[in-house]
Amino acid sequence: MTAVAEELVHVLEAAGIERVFGYPGGRVIELFEHLPESSIDVVRPRDEREASVMAEAHGRVTGEPAVLMGQGPWIGSLGGIGQMEARLGSSPMLVLTEASERGDYSTIAPYQQARGDYGGLDLPSILEGITKEHWFPRTPTETVRSVQLAIKHAVAGRPGPTAVILDGKAVAEDVPADPIPPVWETEDQTRAWQSRPTNGDVKAAVEALASAARPTIIAGNGVHAAGAYDDLADVAETYGAVVTTSYLGKSTIAETHPLAGGVIGSFGHEGANQAVSDADVLLVVGCRLNPMDTNWQAPDFIQPGKQTIIHADVDARNAGWVYPADIGLIGDAAESLATLAEGAEARAAEGAEARAAEARDSFTSRACRSDASPIKPQRAAKEIEAVVDAKTVVTADSGNNRFWLLNYLQTPAIRTYFGSGGVGGMGWANPAAVSIALATGRDVIAVAGDGGFAMTMTSVETAVEHGVAPTFVILNDTSLGMVRQMQHEDGDIAGVEFHDTDFVIAAEAFGADGIRVDTPDALADALREGKRSATPLVIDTRIDRDEDMAEQLQSSFYASVGGLHE
Repeated sequence: MTAVAEELVHVLEAAGIERVFGYPGGRVIELFEHLPESSIDVVRPRDEREASVMAEAHGRVTGEPAVLMGQGPWIGSLGGIGQMEARLGSSPMLVLTEASERGDYSTIAPYQQARGDYGGLDLPSILEGITKEHWFPRTPTETVRSVQLAIKHAVAGRPGPTAVILDGKAVAEDVPADPIPPVWETEDQTRAWQSRPTNGDVKAAVEALASAARPTIIAGNGVHAAGAYDDLADVAETYGAVVTTSYLGKSTIAETHPLAGGVIGSFGHEGANQAVSDADVLLVVGCRLNPMDTNWQAPDFIQPGKQTIIHADVDARNAGWVYPADIGLIGDAAESLATLAEGAEARAAEGAEARAAEARDSFTSRACRSDASPIKPQRAAKEIEAVVDAKTVVTADSGNNRFWLLNYLQTPAIRTYFGSGGVGGMGWANPAAVSIALATGRDVIAVAGDGGFAMTMTSVETAVEHGVAPTFVILNDTSLGMVRQMQHEDGDIAGVEFHDTDFVIAAEAFGADGIRVDTPDALADALREGKRSATPLVIDTRIDRDEDMAEQLQSSFYASVGGLHE
């Protein structure tokens, strides 16, 4: 007979799960006991928040779920950040947790009990709010089948996080030899299929794009999720379309490509926003069109009725969700784009490369060439760009740092930039960088403000422990820069200033290297050293805190609706 905990590890192996990120505690300890004998790598960071982000980032870059595993109350609290990011950012993830119940004691002033019964916490309700699907099996057969189904649902359709709350008694029991209902082989039970749009919708979209004079594409995170990079470029080249991206879609096309137009949105490129506004046919692929993408619904940006809108999305509910769509292409982004490329007959629209080149002028500014000290954040972005090649990945945190990078880091290849933006929590860049380095073996540069870096700086220690060497760049203005710059005068908003932490000493305490820089040349030297080093390097980069991100990067469309701020 095989214990349920041991069988679940076999299920993970059979499903091709490569890595578990977690923290042993409660009744998942039984699973941790069987992992050393398995083929699955285990990464135990310093807390469940970092583990959750690492699991999310693994799913985002590989397209396959990693496991977030830990004790119920902490997976439902600290571990919520990565699950929310995965839910809104469409990253596959499998969460294995438990309710910390103790048999007959669950009804007696419960301690850490999270079944949702009287007196305890309600973990199922928490997971209901932040995951795509969740299960709470109570028998061995249910438990094995639930984990299989959770793996399937994490990748089927729109990817996302799925969770199984393990019942303590069931985990400790044996799997029946001949269960009824039967438990099928994991490879069969977890299989998923890709959907593709109907022939009629494809025909209508092809006709609209072929007759367009100024077609423009908005590529979102769905292109990353589907790995549809070649298909995106094929469609753009076939129809002569400028390719813009959402901020989650950045690097779905090399931003040096002749048809690349930059990043749209309220703090995106003015040229990219203008390319969307000027389009007669707009193809939206795998993009939610959230308020920041759409310049908060500025009326002159995307214009239903005036523009023909084709919306391709894996979820039928999302096509035409934000703006009425003329044509919906329901299916996996790679399938939808491939059908558009195959169906083309007409000559591509003329002038696309000239329109894209004009849009790309927004990738630079005078400050990008400044030699000032402290360093202009625009120049810092350009120094980072200088060391990014096709084998390098940049992870960007939330806050001003993300928008400086979106505007001034021109990605040289696909899959070279990933940012927090599903839910957009701070502290994402560091653990994401460690996870991506583990999953891909590529050079990774994590970029965060001093606030976001400090939230998850123990990820540096995890990198050291697991033998990967990301470069961690702190754009340090000793404050919550985005919030501080919302003040009408100093002191308007409480809680925006930070103690000037010595991050060099912190890096060294974790077993990494650290350096403080305040000139562009010193930053350039440090970045090159980080690329060469086999040890993680933390670069405490002192930036000019008076460079106002919102004032400089706010788009004209965003300004037209009053320049609302986050």
